[in-house]
Amino acid sequence: MSEISRNGGGDGGQSGRIGIGLELDEVHLKILEVLRENGRISVAALAERVGISRANAYTRFEALRADGAIKRFTAEIDHVRAGLGITALIFVTVRQQMWKQFRAELARMPQVEYCAITTGQHDAMIQVRVSDVAEVHTMVTDRLANIPAVKATETVFILDEVLRRPYVLPSDRARPARRPAQQTQGEVPLGKMRFVGAAEGRATLHKEG
Repeated sequence: MSEISRNGGGDGGQSGRIGIGLELDEVHLKILEVLRENGRISVAALAERVGISRANAYTRFEALRADGAIKRFTAEIDHVRAGLGITALIFVTVRQQMWKQFRAELARMPQVEYCAITTGQHDAMIQVRVSDVAEVHTMVTDRLANIPAVKATETVFILDEVLRRPYVLPSDRARPARRPAQQTQGEVPLGKMRFVGAAEGRATLHKEG
């Protein structure tokens, strides 16, 4: 696999290593960028977007899957249309000797979309998606509060999900920042100075002199 990754049509340097034996180069990253936009794209279209042959695209795609860089393909749904219009973050303080119980109880809660162990004031963050606010209240007061492993909770409701990416890539940081919109002639941005060339005011200075 490493031989395919090094010599299989890449035109840039290697930016990292993933899994065991597969070198992640710029072409691999470009493939992952395209798949982020459309995970159901055909191999022919993928090859055209990346700028490599169809055989090369197929080989690289299968290598990414075999190496574990691509874990699985799944659908992205509209949670509101699916009847889950309320999203909340529940921060949990866990009794340190009872983590095993906390994990086991959490796995039995179908409302939980995501859970992460965190640093800071709390020990874990749970993201839930439910149909209404009452369901969040029930989950916190009836379910979580009755788990001996849970010492305290703090709930925050999400008002608007401004940005959600399927995943980020190292190549995202390499993109140049967008240039600011060009100023119209004569317009001076606030806090900046406007310099006038000598030719613009030369005639006026001669007349005044």
